[in-house]
Amino acid sequence: MAAGVLGASMALAATMTGGTASAQSLPSGSDIPLGGGYMGVGYVQDSKAFAPDTRQLHLDAPGVMAPNASYPSGIDVSHYQGTINWTSVKAAGIQFAYIKATESTTYKDPTFSADYLNAYNAKVIRGAYHFARPDLSSGAAQAAYFAGNGGAWSADNLTLPGMLDLEGGCYGKTAAAMQSWILDFYNTYKARTSRDVVLYTSASWWNSCTGGWSGMSARSPLNVAHWTTAASPTIPGGFPFWTFWQYADNGSVSGITGAVDRDRFSASSARLLALANNTP
Repeated sequence: MAAGVLGASMALAATMTGGTASAQSLPSGSDIPLGGGYMGVGYVQDSKAFAPDTRQLHLDAPGVMAPNASYPSGIDVSHYQGTINWTSVKAAGIQFAYIKATESTTYKDPTFSADYLNAYNAKVIRGAYHFARPDLSSGAAQAAYFAGNGGAWSADNLTLPGMLDLEGGCYGKTAAAMQSWILDFYNTYKARTSRDVVLYTSASWWNSCTGGWSGMSARSPLNVAHWTTAASPTIPGGFPFWTFWQYADNGSVSGITGAVDRDRFSASSARLLALANNTP
């Protein structure tokens, strides 16, 4: 597996370039109702033959791929997961989580505050994420709303930089306009928090909606969505490696009722902590 190792020279921004995947038509992002967005809701797999594996995913189950199994295991959640027992999640070996905070400039996920606090108390390293709606307002406006409603950062050993969830169609924007929107979000978020925002996307979305833009490769760590049992994911154009990988949407974790997205970090627990604390 070509796992990315975070470099100190870029303040742990995980510099990334290269890699392509064939583009496909994407669903319209504006078809997702406000508040209905979560990581994976508009995900389009790069392979036309893709069919999700509907088995319940247990990392220790025979025949089920556990990518980079020696590296930190994580999840991402929203109100769709309901009430979560974070003590049980931590005991199950989950080291990090991304939790939905906001969408557009008016919506805050109803379970965010409880999940963010309870994950912290259970010593799960967690970060907030914002579901992007480029059709509704500017990147700057949405970044400001995110930073003020859960997406802020503090060096407390348990807080990851915020993440921007990019999926669900191109929202009627050209590649150039989408690039500008993302950079607008990034610059505002960095000014508000001092951190480089993490980008969550799939190769199909990024290549279709930004033209495989390499402009974020020296700025933002990548969380790539690619649900597969393969040894490595398909990387969006402009990024040579991943920092986080959402490799399944049907995971089973103690403390959570129903399926949950499963994630891997690309390096050691020490590097995950370094990313959280913005240290070399």
